[in-house]
Amino acid sequence: MSAIKPLPELLINQIAAGEVVERPASALKEILENSIDAGAKKIIVHLQQGGIKQIRVTDDGAGIAKDELLLALTRHSTSKISSLDDLYRITSLGFRGEALASIAAVSQLTLTSRYTDQEHAWQIQAEGNTVSQPMPAALAQGTQLDVNELYFNTPARRKFLKSDATEFAHCEEVFKRIALSQCEIEFVLQHNGKVRHQLRAGHSVQRIASILGEEFNQTAMPVDEQSADMRLHGMVALPAYVRSSRDAQYFFVNNRFVSDKLISHALREAYRDVLHTDKHPAFVLFLEINPESVDVNVHPTKTEVRFREPRALHQFIFHAVNKVLAAPERLVNLGSSEPISRSYPAYSNARSAQPRTAAQPSSFYRTLFGAETDIDALSPRNIPITPPIAPISMPEMEQTQAETYPLGFALAQLHGIYILAQNERGLVVVDMHAAHERILYEKLKRAFDDQTVASQSLLIPVTLQANGVEVVTVEEHHQILEQLGFRIDVLSPTTLAVRSVPVALQHADIARLTREILHEIHEYGASQILTAKRNEILATMACHGAVRANRKLTIDEMNALLRDMEKTERADQCNHGRPTWFETSLADLDKLFMRGK
Repeated sequence: MSAIKPLPELLINQIAAGEVVERPASALKEILENSIDAGAKKIIVHLQQGGIKQIRVTDDGAGIAKDELLLALTRHSTSKISSLDDLYRITSLGFRGEALASIAAVSQLTLTSRYTDQEHAWQIQAEGNTVSQPMPAALAQGTQLDVNELYFNTPARRKFLKSDATEFAHCEEVFKRIALSQCEIEFVLQHNGKVRHQLRAGHSVQRIASILGEEFNQTAMPVDEQSADMRLHGMVALPAYVRSSRDAQYFFVNNRFVSDKLISHALREAYRDVLHTDKHPAFVLFLEINPESVDVNVHPTKTEVRFREPRALHQFIFHAVNKVLAAPERLVNLGSSEPISRSYPAYSNARSAQPRTAAQPSSFYRTLFGAETDIDALSPRNIPITPPIAPISMPEMEQTQAETYPLGFALAQLHGIYILAQNERGLVVVDMHAAHERILYEKLKRAFDDQTVASQSLLIPVTLQANGVEVVTVEEHHQILEQLGFRIDVLSPTTLAVRSVPVALQHADIARLTREILHEIHEYGASQILTAKRNEILATMACHGAVRANRKLTIDEMNALLRDMEKTERADQCNHGRPTWFETSLADLDKLFMRGK
């Protein structure tokens, strides 16, 4: 066995570089964080060959004094912290004091800096374990760091680097993360002499749009919630902007990008009711929290953190995002920056040509959709028998009245599947089954939580042949079945009788619905039904109760559905994450027909 002996300083730095400088993007991240901590207002990044050949970062920050240049390349030398207490309330991005030393150990590095009070800049050069003395240099302000030939002296590690294009993609992602968190700083990114990003200092919304694109910006909603010493703000994309990967997920803790399982779970839960399971949400969120409540010294890369009160944080993030996704205010023109009023006053019914409102649904809609309006006063002669062919004019409507109904008023039904409606901006197309499914689902959730699921006795009980498992499930879980609005009796070892069902589901296929509910209760158990699996069961019930394709609706029934959508949480998506409606503006329709050309 070899004797224990200290490692050479260069080897120590190269080992540290394996953790801190995994690839060019890792080095770029550390350098950018130093520029931000130095108070820079403009940062310019030049990359060559994906950052493998060269990484040059120039900033206009405070600079480094001549006497501190050598220390800047020494491990565990930093101006960010000086005691253990400082480590538990870190506000800077960098603090470990090992990044520059690690980068210098595996590259040809040149550090040029002009400190605020110095007459000119000073420069040092490092290659492996050789570091020059400071020498005069030309630089107007701040610091310029050149990192050339990364891993030139560790060829085994350089072999693990990917193509120039791949390494640049990683560098660009780091650049985006830093730029999103620092909208008050101007950033420029060049690759092989070509400008890829030029981001002016400005508002966070502008910065988000510049990096994630206008499509994200137009399909995103603002978040801004405060609780105790925590604040969450930023933008979350509506489910219409779902992604097949996690490439548009940015979460920052005190302006530091983090990747945390607790946070990811809270966000997935917030989107669970409106998103396909194989899709991913998009968001840019900033958590401001007391630095003493979060430990950022978990890993050298500083992307992993640990929270003092993880459960409270999880609930805070979940409720803040879920509140935005659930709000009926999302039923507005996605291109509009102004929210539409959500009041629902009674609409004038003077003209028979004018669409009917939710104040007068038919008896069919009352039983099917659970409306609570007196139908007796509705005169049959006022109900349109067939949908109008021509679009309905609304010249008498006040602007405020038009804005009250963002989904507008029904014109017709298309192939028994879609509702065509007109609002003040253009054409609205609604998938009636998907929309009704969401309405029923939200009603069932509220009723179940309040233990007020209304049950409807069947005039003639529905009997069905049952297997042993189904019979035992009824006998053992009759209480949870009653909570769900079902009353089922066992007539024999092979026969069940369904005597009551939830009011909202009385028109469903009772036998098929009963079998699916019994299967899920047996599969998950009563305790799971009351907690984690509650929503899955209620979603199944809602799907069975929703109006089916080819069901002919009157204009009144279609308008009543539109009004219910405007008042229902998460009405943009059905229970399976599919969209329930979309809008096409008159301007877009004009383009299709080449009007004005």
